[in-house]
Amino acid sequence: MNESKIPIVLFDVDGTITEARKTIQKHMITSLRELSLHSEIGFLSGSNLKFIKEQLWPLFADPAINKNCHILPCNGTEYWITNPDVPGDFFEIYSTSMPWHVGDDVFQNIIKLMISMQAEIANSDYDIPFTGHHIQNRGSMINWSPIGRNANHEQRKHFVANDKAYRIRNKFLMKFEQSLSDLGIEHQIEIKLGGETSFDIFPKGWDKTYAFNHFPQDDYEIYFVGDRCQPSGNDYEIYKALAPFSRAFKTSGPEETVEIIDIHLLRLLNRE
Repeated sequence: MNESKIPIVLFDVDGTITEARKTIQKHMITSLRELSLHSEIGFLSGSNLKFIKEQLWPLFADPAINKNCHILPCNGTEYWITNPDVPGDFFEIYSTSMPWHVGDDVFQNIIKLMISMQAEIANSDYDIPFTGHHIQNRGSMINWSPIGRNANHEQRKHFVANDKAYRIRNKFLMKFEQSLSDLGIEHQIEIKLGGETSFDIFPKGWDKTYAFNHFPQDDYEIYFVGDRCQPSGNDYEIYKALAPFSRAFKTSGPEETVEIIDIHLLRLLNRE
């Protein structure tokens, strides 16, 4: 660890800190509490603040953790900190807007493209239960869920099984990228697999490395833990940026994340 820099460990949330769309477990909070004694902690997610709060709420009530806690929704294009005096209250530090950045014409073309592809999936032979709330405008990004964000756990499992078997999202990711190229906006817009059931669509450069804007690398020594580190995943860019410095970790889920914290991160921070 570089003693002249402030250490901060950034964690993806869904599939890393928690199981997909589940709440955080006590043993994870215990590990994060120990880590927070030696490092700043950030939760860097493609989800918005509402979903992060739902999944991590007990953690934000922990007085040891919330003193060193940063919340970075929508790939870090929003930045919030906890109010240590009022559990569950947050202060907004920064936010930005995708429609403002890319312009209304481009934004409307993206929405139309998602609607068209959602209709194509709905009219296909894929065995998918559609549940509603398929497109969510998060301000600085758009989340598109072919199954719908109203899906329950069993419906999500059903979709995940079909997605693994038929690579539904991978096929439509490639279709989406080709359509962006046809529209001449491929240099402006990025699409990534988000979680287990959706896509994240955002301006180029607004991937999770956006968080570096809040924590300049001249001042901070940044570590990252995430589960979607393959090129199509929304953890890829930040993982790739930090891996050459041995400060990026790919996890298979919360159980392995606890091992990464307890075995690797605390050792690297020289605080075993």
